[in-house]
Amino acid sequence: MNFFAPSPAKRVAFFLISDTILIAFSLWIAYLFRFGFVIPHEMYEGFFKALALVLPLKIVALYISNIYKVAWRFMSIYEAFKILKALFASTLIFLVIFFFVMEEGFPRSVVLIDFFVSAVLIGGMRFSKRLWMERKKKNFTNKTIIIGANEKASSIVKSFLNGDIDYYPIAILSEKKRMVGTLLANIKVYAMEDMEKIIKNENIKSAIIAKHYEPKALDELFEKLKAFGIKNIKIVKLLGDKEDGLKDISIEDLLARKPKDLDSSAVQEFIQNKTVLITGAGGSIGSELAKLSARFGAKKLVLVDNSEYNLYQIAEYFSGLHVEVETIMQSVVNRDEVFSTIAKHKPHVVLHAAAYKHVPLVEKNISQAILNNIMGTKNCIDASIQNGVQKFVLISTDKAVRPTNVMGATKRVCEIYAMNVDAKDTEISAVRFGNVLGSSGSVIPKFQQLIAQNRPLSVTHPEITRYFMLIPEACQLVLQSATIAKGKELFVLDMGRPVKIVDLARKMLKLYDKEELGIEFTGLRQGEKLFEELLIDEDDIQTKYSSIFVTSTKPYDISLLESQIEELLVSSNPLKSLKDIVPEFNHNKN
Repeated sequence: MNFFAPSPAKRVAFFLISDTILIAFSLWIAYLFRFGFVIPHEMYEGFFKALALVLPLKIVALYISNIYKVAWRFMSIYEAFKILKALFASTLIFLVIFFFVMEEGFPRSVVLIDFFVSAVLIGGMRFSKRLWMERKKKNFTNKTIIIGANEKASSIVKSFLNGDIDYYPIAILSEKKRMVGTLLANIKVYAMEDMEKIIKNENIKSAIIAKHYEPKALDELFEKLKAFGIKNIKIVKLLGDKEDGLKDISIEDLLARKPKDLDSSAVQEFIQNKTVLITGAGGSIGSELAKLSARFGAKKLVLVDNSEYNLYQIAEYFSGLHVEVETIMQSVVNRDEVFSTIAKHKPHVVLHAAAYKHVPLVEKNISQAILNNIMGTKNCIDASIQNGVQKFVLISTDKAVRPTNVMGATKRVCEIYAMNVDAKDTEISAVRFGNVLGSSGSVIPKFQQLIAQNRPLSVTHPEITRYFMLIPEACQLVLQSATIAKGKELFVLDMGRPVKIVDLARKMLKLYDKEELGIEFTGLRQGEKLFEELLIDEDDIQTKYSSIFVTSTKPYDISLLESQIEELLVSSNPLKSLKDIVPEFNHNKN
């Protein structure tokens, strides 16, 4: 047992002893000041009577104010006011008692002197650790600039003084001219134009961004900081609207398109108190749809996935949360099981995210992709219609637009079936969008793995581009599109501007200070195309949400389609059979 290890009981004991000494010393100093540092002998009796009363009064007042529960290094202005109020209250009580008890032998001016001296001593002792940290911080080598003169910047400085972070703030930079020259948490505020001079003069290697920037502006700031030699860049991590510490700046922060028309109230009204069934519930998209559905008040979640590990992971996430969850390990290819599951749970909403999506793998496993993507989707749609599901949402992809690979072609067949089947009372819609940042199997985790292995980043082609959006935003827009769906709509999400993969690779190398690793071009893979498309033509209609469009789709004879799908399943030439259904399918074998 370490006797010197800190604990609440030891802290209370320490402060009780120190306050007792300081209160007695304060009254003694007050007497010395009152009598010119020579206390008359006849005043000693009054001193000891006063001490016998003032000591318990002040200790009790401080205890009632909960001062003894505050850790030494977390003392703040708030606690300083509590100390003053406690001392003031105890002094008033002291005055009232002595007014009636001690008419003589006690100088009243001592009370005022004692109040100020005790406030300085008791408060000063508690703030001594802050003063020590202020002096000690000059020894820190991790000098840091803070960008943004706001409450977050002040909080960062306090976190350093409390010893919670190892970043020593040297200067705060602000774009607001009125803030320049002022002190924030005792740190001087400079103009953004002074950034390079401060960084070079002080040899600063770290920066903390305390201000919110849109991705484009943040990217420009990132490039500027890197050009000035900053190695370590942190941003304030947010959880909802609450500050939640610091995190490393990420590629998602720099590149993600963040829609401005997310309508949480509409989604909540749509999802609340409903049973939601999600296929592929353990995947990147499915799991986020499940989390959002729970967040927006779903009564029950039915999570379907054929991967034991993925299903386990999403089940663990919901463990202990106040939402009813049913986890079902089954494949959407099994028609009888799909019908049985939907008939049993009778969901109001079905979100169909299950699919094989990895283009090169699908190219090597064509028959399985056709079975899983097309028949799996058909089974889910047919079961939903038969059981009167209110809304069915098919998660589609930009690769379904003039597809050059089997994955895109299979998803296009799914879209055609969803738009032309006799849906009866079920409102069926499909949502088409591009890549989401950080999804399993996407380029960013692959780059991160290569960087960790100190290997060059492999890019298939210098001109290849992709659309990117954060998974939570993309999934909320999926749910948002369902709120305005009436049936047979093919929605398209506005993914912003496409990003060159080679630019993304360069950015990640710079982000991790691994530019020496370089980039290797490996050539386009089978089925891969340089540019993905989202909107087919100018006739696409924007909905009431600027990030959601409805694209036109030609009618298709459903009886013909069903027979073509049956032939496709047994075809000896599945690529030709796919092209019969999707004439624009131009297979890129590379």
